[in-house]
Amino acid sequence: MDNIEYSEWVPAGALVKGLFAMVSLIIIVVTFSVFFFSEELWVEDILGVFVSWGVLAILLLVFWNYRGLNIKINNESLTVQFGRFDKKSFLLKDISSCKKTKSFGRYLGVGVRAGLDGSIAYTTSFASAVEVTHKDGRVFVFSSKNPERICQIINRKNTF
Repeated sequence: MDNIEYSEWVPAGALVKGLFAMVSLIIIVVTFSVFFFSEELWVEDILGVFVSWGVLAILLLVFWNYRGLNIKINNESLTVQFGRFDKKSFLLKDISSCKKTKSFGRYLGVGVRAGLDGSIAYTTSFASAVEVTHKDGRVFVFSSKNPERICQIINRKNTF
């Protein structure tokens, strides 16, 4: 196994957590109120509750999957994993530049985002991020609590 030089877990931001909690609470309150305050339940009411709980289940699975970023730097590569299915890995020798940036202005949101310039971003909040540029020009941005440290490690491994 490669020697891990840097490892970081970047959880979803408070805004994202709050929005998921608010939407979940609204679905729960509305569906329970259908049962408690309806004098007579119709098939449409019950179907609506099942659809609402299905939507809630899907939202919770999405939130669980994208609840944070896992960043690892070893002797040879940078790996950023966002959930089970989204993973980017770069050889350090193939990175031409690394710098601290903000993701909000370019990507206008959180999650797996595509920029108009062809760049890809994995963002968990509107805070600090790292922008790495591959030697072929591809740009990748990801959230980090410590972007200076990440760029310091990458820049130390490479001579640009």
